[in-house]
Amino acid sequence: MPRTVAAEKPVRDRTLSDSVYERILAMIVSGEFPVGDKLPTEHALCSQLEVSRPVLRQALTQLRDDGVIVSRQGSGSFVQQRPEVAVLDFAPIGSIADIQRTFEFRAGIEGEAAYLAAQRRTENDVKRLYNALVELDRCVKEGELGVNADEAFHSAVCAASDNQYFLAARNSIKTNILTGMNLTRNLSLTKPQERLELVQQEHYKIYHAIEKRDQDGARDAMRAHVENARKRVFEG
Repeated sequence: MPRTVAAEKPVRDRTLSDSVYERILAMIVSGEFPVGDKLPTEHALCSQLEVSRPVLRQALTQLRDDGVIVSRQGSGSFVQQRPEVAVLDFAPIGSIADIQRTFEFRAGIEGEAAYLAAQRRTENDVKRLYNALVELDRCVKEGELGVNADEAFHSAVCAASDNQYFLAARNSIKTNILTGMNLTRNLSLTKPQERLELVQQEHYKIYHAIEKRDQDGARDAMRAHVENARKRVFEG
């Protein structure tokens, strides 16, 4: 029994820290904590949110990783940027922390898939990637969301790696991936046309590296693309 309790405790703490993370994020989005302002002390936040200090610190660490807050040694934590209200509108309740972790997972998995794809890809793989890009070009031009085409491109990269476990890994969290894509592409549609064009340029960079069999370039381009997508969630 003690062994079971010990195994479950991190899961409960993580779930609670995710809730705290999103509550603080919502307060920043609402303007309760304006950009440039110092957050309340850990003691005050723990009291306000009714959580332990370890749980609060997990939430604050995630907010720092996402670039929403910044720590200044000896001074505390300050709001660095205010995400748009649209983030809370487009993301299902309770999903933002999961979306951010999904991006972290994808950067590793898809980066390595792109590396192998550049080594092993066939002409059919290149055609499949190109066809997905053409469809994404059409979506950008016509102002469509383009989630299906985006997903088709990333799946094609994993398929081109000639290792079924990359696809299996993606499929295991496909719902989270599609939720993240819906969020980021919806947010991009609220921006000037240049935002989606920038995202598309990142796709083309991955494509050209794979086509040229540039393994390191493909990995770097994919990791940068997924990491940029994660950061774009919180651009104000």
